[in-house]
Amino acid sequence: MSGRNPAPRRSYGGRSAEERRAERRARLLAAGLEMFGTRGYAATSIERLCATASVSTRNFYEEFSGREELLTALHRDINERARDALAEAFEGAEDADLATLVERAVRAFITVTASDPRWARIAFVEVVGVSTDLERHRLGWRSQWADTLLAITREAVARGEAADRDYSLTVIAIIGAVNNLVHHWSARDQEIPRDAITQELTNLILAVVH
Repeated sequence: MSGRNPAPRRSYGGRSAEERRAERRARLLAAGLEMFGTRGYAATSIERLCATASVSTRNFYEEFSGREELLTALHRDINERARDALAEAFEGAEDADLATLVERAVRAFITVTASDPRWARIAFVEVVGVSTDLERHRLGWRSQWADTLLAITREAVARGEAADRDYSLTVIAIIGAVNNLVHHWSARDQEIPRDAITQELTNLILAVVH
């Protein structure tokens, strides 16, 4: 075994190569959010993404295999942040009734996904129909959201707050309604207070889960 010390990692302007790469990736994600969230996925080229992020195409391909992987990363990010927000909203709410749980869930989801019209467009529009792989990714997240809603309904049934029936189709319909209304509000009609959207969706869910 050689007794030589490993070569020191090079740094540029006080930043390591790893830090510089992380910064480039962050700029590409920000460029994807801006371009996909305003111009749309189909209308955005890799060259435009690189110009917006101030990186080379070589740097782009060091981080992503193509536009689709960048879009997938953004979609995963918004869903993970929404999932974490729901988990936080449910902390200490183990004994809460159905209406309280639903209102907390809706508010947490809206707070994240409708925080920026670009995120809403990416989450609910741009990812649809891109490819088989991305569709599988999207449906995987929808399945996770369905499982979350089904868990809430099962708890409501156990407490006697909801009828004991199969809610599988109901939660798919709820997810579609929530996604469409949040996107519509975020993209076109933000003068309506967010609390009003939260209340409307809460009332809708409570009306079908009974």
